[in-house]
Amino acid sequence: MTQNLSPISAEDLAEIQRGYVQKLSQILTSDQNAQSVASQDRRFTTPDWQQSSPFSTLAALYVLNSQTLMAMTNAVHADAKTQQKLKFVVQQWIDALSPTNFLATNPEAQRRLIETKGESLRAGIDNLLHDMQKGRISQTDESGFVIGENLATTPGAVVFQNDLFQLIQYKPSTPKVGSVPLLMVPPSINKFYIMDLGPQSSLVKFAVDQGHQVFLVSWKNPGQPQSHATWEDYIGKGILTAIESVKAISGSPKINALGFCVGGTMTTNALAVLAAKGDTSVQTLTLMTTLLDFSDTGVLDVFIDESQVAMREATIGQGGLLPGQELATTFSFLRPNDLVWNYVERNYLKGETPPAFDILYWNSDSTNLPGPFFAWYLRNTYLENNLIKPNKLKVCGQPIDLRKIKMPVYAFGAREDHIVPWTSAWTSAKALTAANVRFVLGASGHIAGSINPAAKNKRSFSIAKTMGKNPEDFLAQAKEYPGSWWNDWGAWLKPYKGKDIAAPKRLGKAGAYKVLEPAPGHYVKEKASDLIAEQQKESS
Repeated sequence: MTQNLSPISAEDLAEIQRGYVQKLSQILTSDQNAQSVASQDRRFTTPDWQQSSPFSTLAALYVLNSQTLMAMTNAVHADAKTQQKLKFVVQQWIDALSPTNFLATNPEAQRRLIETKGESLRAGIDNLLHDMQKGRISQTDESGFVIGENLATTPGAVVFQNDLFQLIQYKPSTPKVGSVPLLMVPPSINKFYIMDLGPQSSLVKFAVDQGHQVFLVSWKNPGQPQSHATWEDYIGKGILTAIESVKAISGSPKINALGFCVGGTMTTNALAVLAAKGDTSVQTLTLMTTLLDFSDTGVLDVFIDESQVAMREATIGQGGLLPGQELATTFSFLRPNDLVWNYVERNYLKGETPPAFDILYWNSDSTNLPGPFFAWYLRNTYLENNLIKPNKLKVCGQPIDLRKIKMPVYAFGAREDHIVPWTSAWTSAKALTAANVRFVLGASGHIAGSINPAAKNKRSFSIAKTMGKNPEDFLAQAKEYPGSWWNDWGAWLKPYKGKDIAAPKRLGKAGAYKVLEPAPGHYVKEKASDLIAEQQKESS
């Protein structure tokens, strides 16, 4: 990285120093100035920080030093990628050294220590030891959730499975259903029940209640038997097999498809395989926060370069597993103050037990990834952006050309998404040049924006008459509507669900698609850590 760097100019450094000395003098000579500077960071806005001169000064010095370090980082002359990496590393150090993270410099934790007569410290140590045994920080009260009891509870059954996925068919909730079924494909890097949380927060249940025949792919949490699975396996044995299974069970020659995040990337790849063969059995596509064009991947780009990808290819590219916890930790440090240090302060310094929160439980329920699949994904998407290059890739024996995908597409992006920047979701949808795309921009982030239940009808979404020439053009045209984008999607998909037919009384189909077990099935209940432990035991 250093070969792409050049020193800060003398003029820039002198300007930064002048500003630092001026602000330092203001902080040290006035409590009011110190409180004002400290309040620029929301962590230091409580009375414990603001009403104590030593702590408000400490917080103000931290804010000033943080701002100065970032100013110096911004002044370094480097290419864009190197600059992004440098900013990320510096920001990680800044966040880690916040006075909120240490008992000696956190007045809130000290007050709680006194009020509880030391009980908060004892509880904090217990929490720390418990988390050390788990190997990760607790973000929620995990005892409050059981998959199949209060998560992933929409009635249904597993009607097919192989070594990569289980296919779930959901029980209709309406007397009549559309003849054209809907297949949902969640990301393989997470568990599917983010799409089926509680009944009021379930996208699956929403679609069922809209009169769709809903099927869903529940990916296997990979263990040793899947450690050699490739991207092509996930497309062929996974999504293409799921499509054929849904057609066979429903008796419909056409289906609708929905892909979420990486599930959307994979589903689009599968549709390109079908398009190359002239197969038009998938008639619509819904993409939720999905990357197809990886030109701008936001903060995740700091982890991707030739050396990193080559390392993964050398270590697990021919076989092996990427532990789910490693991936989960990486995603947590994309937002360290919210997903790491916040819990260090609350769990360990204050001795609090985090409340039960379904999304954070899901976030901590990680999934392993097969090494060959992961290495292919890194190189051909994040590193080389090959998916949008016509005929650059061949998957399942077919050249991949996204221009051949011709169907109505509903593409959703989230305004504050740090994993799939909304501008990149727009660019990705634009890459489907032959498709009729409806692009919708929702509020909030990657998960909260996507899982925005229609029953609660919160937040908002924006739509323009056309996609526009670029994301900024779209935004300038777009009109904002209150409520959940799910309602708009439901109205968009309704004409494509086919004629109304009597809801099937039985799930599955005699023969290859008989009911194997009730939903949510057992694949989703497998724990990544248990599978890694089994692999290590077999290896030894």
